[in-house]
Amino acid sequence: MSEPTVLTTPPTSPALGAEDAPPPARPAASDRAARPRPRRWRLWVVGAILVGAFAVLLVEGLGSSLNYFETVDQALAHRATLGSQTFRLEGVVVPGTVHRIPGGVAFVAAGTRHRVDVVNHGNPPQLFQPEIPVVVVGHFSGSSFVSDQLIVDHTAQYVQAHPNRVRAPNGTTR
Repeated sequence: MSEPTVLTTPPTSPALGAEDAPPPARPAASDRAARPRPRRWRLWVVGAILVGAFAVLLVEGLGSSLNYFETVDQALAHRATLGSQTFRLEGVVVPGTVHRIPGGVAFVAAGTRHRVDVVNHGNPPQLFQPEIPVVVVGHFSGSSFVSDQLIVDHTAQYVQAHPNRVRAPNGTTR
């Protein structure tokens, strides 16, 4: 069995008091350069980039979701930028322009100043008729707006539950 090692502190010199002790040695400049330092500025740059990216996504996402539809006048003014992308178009059905076609209905939607031919594929809602505001979902194709969804202001269930509340621009109630 070996004997335990006892560590002792070296005796202090009575000539050196605590106030006379030399200051602790500072590392040399080359030692400080070799030691890795935390780079806080990198964290700030990464954080700023992440916050900026989040802000851009938030603004773009909210901006596109808040634009519920384009009016006929707006859509025709921005036709070049809209191209063939799908969007919602709002207008009033022009009387005398509604024609049943195989698989759907064709009509003219009017804005304040302009009109556009609409070709809708699918059955129109029960409340679809002239002089009622509609929103159609589709895209421009040639001189027409091609749609696969047609929406009117209220459903048939709403009209049944609240008779005489839905008033057309010509003054009739449904």
